Amino acid sequence: MNKKESILKKPAMQTFISSLACIVLGLLAGFIVLTFIDARGSGKALLDIIRNFFRYPSASVALKYFGNTIVKTAPLLMCSLSILFSYKVGLFNIGVAGQYALGAGLALYAALGWQLPWYVCVLLACAASSLLGAISGFLKSYCNVNEVISGIMLNWLSLYTANMLLTIVKETTSPYTKNIVNVNQSALLPNMGLDKLFNNNQYMTIAIPLAIILAILVWFILEKTKFGYELKATGYNKHAARYCGMKEKRNTILTLIIGGALAGLGAAMFYLTGYEQWMCTQSSVPGMGFNGIAAAFLGGLHPIGAIFSSLFIQHITEGGAYVDKTLYCSQISDLISSIIIYLCGFVLFMKLFLNKWLTRRDEQKGGRS
Repeated sequence: MNKKESILKKPAMQTFISSLACIVLGLLAGFIVLTFIDARGSGKALLDIIRNFFRYPSASVALKYFGNTIVKTAPLLMCSLSILFSYKVGLFNIGVAGQYALGAGLALYAALGWQLPWYVCVLLACAASSLLGAISGFLKSYCNVNEVISGIMLNWLSLYTANMLLTIVKETTSPYTKNIVNVNQSALLPNMGLDKLFNNNQYMTIAIPLAIILAILVWFILEKTKFGYELKATGYNKHAARYCGMKEKRNTILTLIIGGALAGLGAAMFYLTGYEQWMCTQSSVPGMGFNGIAAAFLGGLHPIGAIFSSLFIQHITEGGAYVDKTLYCSQISDLISSIIIYLCGFVLFMKLFLNKWLTRRDEQKGGRS
């Protein structure tokens, strides 16, 4: 076997190739849709989505807008970590969207209503989201309620709970919450000088380095610890795990608690930058939770891969703002993301196809020799 073939048989390389195929097919599908809407500007629109902040001729301005993309990448990465952590244990945490919403609600209310410092707001957000995860885990373990069903129901309960809670601290003349910058500066995440690296972008905080550290920590826990081994063993076969003396019910509940905490932390990382205010009249859960599914699967369900896939998903989502609005709507980038999400379901199929192709090729070479 030559070096090229051995590289292709490595799981990491197969995941990379499969993910790249999803991206290319997603962009191609987006181009076809753009062409059907209006062929005159389809090529330029797709290029604008891909370029995002690179379209600015000034490096300093591009750097500042790159910072805006990074700001939204941090919560997306946390949501993807929540998804993949649970998935590794055989659970599909569809409730991450609700956990993110409730985390945002508690973080903002603690900041605006109770005037608490940022670290307390973060802890409250994690605690609230963990509680949601614990509810799903308890129902799964002791009542045999599928975590997808309970997660979907809790999504809407969480959204309306956050809306009602934050109505108390909203602006008088608008449906949005008060601006943290004007109300409680101590609730803003510290920037530790990162704003200077991105042309004085005030929204750049410790969120992104903290998210990257947590991604590495999740990888270490899952792959290098006894605790992670027990969690994955429970996911593979809970009956075998119980037979081996593992507490499968506790592991299920604990997994969803950790997943909830990650989602709540992501919400706090975003809203405590002051980048965006919560709209108390919104009737749909934040898309960040569902985009986390795309980032998790596009990253091959690997914490390190999720860092790069989260950045890519957020990059093209932000790029939709630069398309020609007289021809297309900015949501075209969301459509492309949705197609990529759909195609991510075929990543395992693509890896299986690649393995079969490599095996067949090896057999043919063996037969000729």
